[in-house]
Amino acid sequence: MNHTQAKERVAKLKDLINDYRYHYHVLNESIMSEEAADSLKHELSKLEEQYPDLVTPDSPTQRVAGAVLPGFAQVEHSKRMLSLSDVFSEGEIEAWVKRIDKAAPGRKLEFFTDIKMDGLACALIYRDGLLDRGVTRGDGFVGEDVTANVRTIESVPLSLRKTNKYAEFLQGKTEIRGEIVMYKKDFRRLNLKRKKANQPLFANPRNTAAGTIRQLDPSLVASRPLHFRAYDLLREKESEVSTYSFAYDVLSELGFSTNQAATVLNSVKEIMNFANEWETRRLGLEFNTDGLVVKVNDRELYESLGVAGKAPRGAIAFKYAAEQATTVVKDIFVSIGRTGTATPVAMLEPVVIAGSTVQMATLHNESEVHRKDIRIGDSVIVHKAGDIIPEVVEPLPSLRTGKEKIFKMPINCPDCGSKLIKLKVEDVAWRCPNTSCPSRSWKQIQHFASKEALDIEGLGEKNVILLLESGLIKDAADIYTLKPENLIRLDRFAEISANKLVKAIKEKTHPSLPRFLYGLGIRHIGSQTAIDLSNYFKNIEVIMNASVDELASIEGIGEIVAEAVVEYFSEPKHQKLLSKFKGLGVWPVEDEHVSSKLEGNNFVITGTLEGMSREDAADKVRKLGGRFQSSVAQDTDYLVIGSKPGGNKISKAKTFGTKTLNEEEFLALLDS
Repeated sequence: MNHTQAKERVAKLKDLINDYRYHYHVLNESIMSEEAADSLKHELSKLEEQYPDLVTPDSPTQRVAGAVLPGFAQVEHSKRMLSLSDVFSEGEIEAWVKRIDKAAPGRKLEFFTDIKMDGLACALIYRDGLLDRGVTRGDGFVGEDVTANVRTIESVPLSLRKTNKYAEFLQGKTEIRGEIVMYKKDFRRLNLKRKKANQPLFANPRNTAAGTIRQLDPSLVASRPLHFRAYDLLREKESEVSTYSFAYDVLSELGFSTNQAATVLNSVKEIMNFANEWETRRLGLEFNTDGLVVKVNDRELYESLGVAGKAPRGAIAFKYAAEQATTVVKDIFVSIGRTGTATPVAMLEPVVIAGSTVQMATLHNESEVHRKDIRIGDSVIVHKAGDIIPEVVEPLPSLRTGKEKIFKMPINCPDCGSKLIKLKVEDVAWRCPNTSCPSRSWKQIQHFASKEALDIEGLGEKNVILLLESGLIKDAADIYTLKPENLIRLDRFAEISANKLVKAIKEKTHPSLPRFLYGLGIRHIGSQTAIDLSNYFKNIEVIMNASVDELASIEGIGEIVAEAVVEYFSEPKHQKLLSKFKGLGVWPVEDEHVSSKLEGNNFVITGTLEGMSREDAADKVRKLGGRFQSSVAQDTDYLVIGSKPGGNKISKAKTFGTKTLNEEEFLALLDS
């Protein structure tokens, strides 16, 4: 990107970020997720670092946003309430520490680290121990006088707690800074009441807390459960508060709630260990958080480092991997799936989301692309939660340059040239009708060997394509004819790897009926539907000869799935494939069903289990009569939480009252 392009991009980013911040901080409504806004701000900051001459006083990177609302008296802060610069990686933390080392060479550094609260910043001013005034952050220099409202918050002391240990803080002016938050459980209860009263639901706890504290009627504020959690202590004589850790000790003595996780650390490694520990544990906190606050513990050193723009040099906010970010659509291509579905896919400028680099995202279908008006060259918001495939949430039209191109669905299949069709007029998806299409062939075989199907190790995408191109296989049944001496001739195989693959294939000669049925790749047949069919019919020959009415009568199947099953088994090509499997001695066996107290219970797993794969866990659940689901719903009985879980599933579990289990509790339940 040259200087002219950067200048244009910076101008557009400023406008969009300022618009977002106005809606979020002033109007208490959100036009995009906070994660997406953070991603835009990070991009702007990097561009301004690259081109310092583009930095202007009105840039979002140079000030604390948020204007004072009418209706409250304006109060000038005794000391500016600053926001913090965001960092997203260990490398950025190391760079921050190096800058401090350079500014204060030879000083031993301690870092006071705390959980970052997602609430409304507020300053409480006490005079001779009595609450005198409550002031919001506002624009950092001037805030709103919300004293009458903060007095209704139970966690705000109307007078400081008497203490002999820190008696000096009961005299003169003592300012306490912190966050006004709404706890997640209280937010859910509040929305439940509003739902029953047919009132519009609130968007999130942060906006609800901010909107509540700005109400002109204190009685309404008193009716909503807000909490004040302190994080800073100011005195006119600054030397009275030597460190941030000392400030927390004083705050607790004076009667304020502080985060008990806060601690003093001595290195970047210790900071990262703390960050990694709380990446999962934070999901169990009472309030929402998206990261940590890291400060130089020594207050004198902290102050001497000064301020850079809107942020102090002695503190940073470490943000956890976002589930949303912004990037650019480089191109849109069409991918043909194993059932022939033609799916538009966005090629993206690489972006890190939820801890992994994303370069492609599904656009679902042609109608969805046009409904969202996603164009080639657009800046877009991309979402990725847990195991969900990345998807483009929406474009950012205000960042368009006029060079963006509207996507047009191709008429022919990009892989075999067949004309794309729609099976029904009302279908939204285009399909390639050629069952011998190269994309369909290798994806079908790869699906057959996948973990949820036969779980054949070594038959990934590259090996399947190589076997097809070499002529050694034409379909999934042919993999059982492979011999080590055939494989050794291929570039990707040596003697050990060839023997290993053949052995892995032979071990899956008699798969369970659900896995085999799922592996065939029948449209609309997922792993759970395959289990439902297997439990009802017990035998694949019976399923092959079942009528649409018989299939549709099974709970959870329905007419669309029934028609897909009958259509699959009636096709001569598929009949020939099944006959080929049987001739090679490859045929499914019925799973022995063990009755247990898991019978009829629905399970979801989020995160990674240490003792087994997700597929193995699903198998165990199913063999004991339970059902394995991909996402939390109202009928989910248990959510099993592993390491690095997805916050969305945990949030839904709390909403629906789903019981949560850690891995140890889950294993105990399986063994009971």
